[in-house]
Amino acid sequence: MEKIRLKILSVSPSLAQNNTYVVVLGDVERQRNLPIVVGNTEAQSIILVIEQLMTPRPLTHDLMKRIMDSYDIELKEIIISKVIEGVFFSQLICERNGQSITIDSRTSDAIALAVRYNCPIYTYDTIMESLGIDKEDLEGNEIESIEESETFQDMIQPAIESKVSELSMSSNAELESMLAKALEHEDYERAAIIRDELDKRK
Repeated sequence: MEKIRLKILSVSPSLAQNNTYVVVLGDVERQRNLPIVVGNTEAQSIILVIEQLMTPRPLTHDLMKRIMDSYDIELKEIIISKVIEGVFFSQLICERNGQSITIDSRTSDAIALAVRYNCPIYTYDTIMESLGIDKEDLEGNEIESIEESETFQDMIQPAIESKVSELSMSSNAELESMLAKALEHEDYERAAIIRDELDKRK
């Protein structure tokens, strides 16, 4: 089976299921996207690395990386390898002392580790053929990514509007204080949104 390389396009709240997020993975070479639902904890773990946010103590995936590093295990790539009854399964392709090691993993955990190792994310063409969404099928060739379509925006916009409007009225000093409190209470979703607002003002 042909491997298809993917990149993370967005991580956004899902309105279809409470406490879940949708990670949208884009086909690097073709105009297709693969949406995957992940839990709140795993989504926050992914967002923290993307947003380059520091945490007061290591998260589970940080600990996993430290353990792997201490045993000279390097994560070379992850493969979203199969889908059973709508559930995605993945493999961690690791290397230690020149030997390749394959470890089964939940897809959400695999992506959280991939962003920490900055390693490639792959899936198979058969999965993209059956579950990938062609961008042209949504709004036409001019669409750059799935999150730009009206349907996708309608899904995620209500979940973030209230938080963004609150932040836009706050001063930089107030935002810095909010960010510190969010990190202290390990509310990483809110911390990422505050960080985005601060970045926009630079």
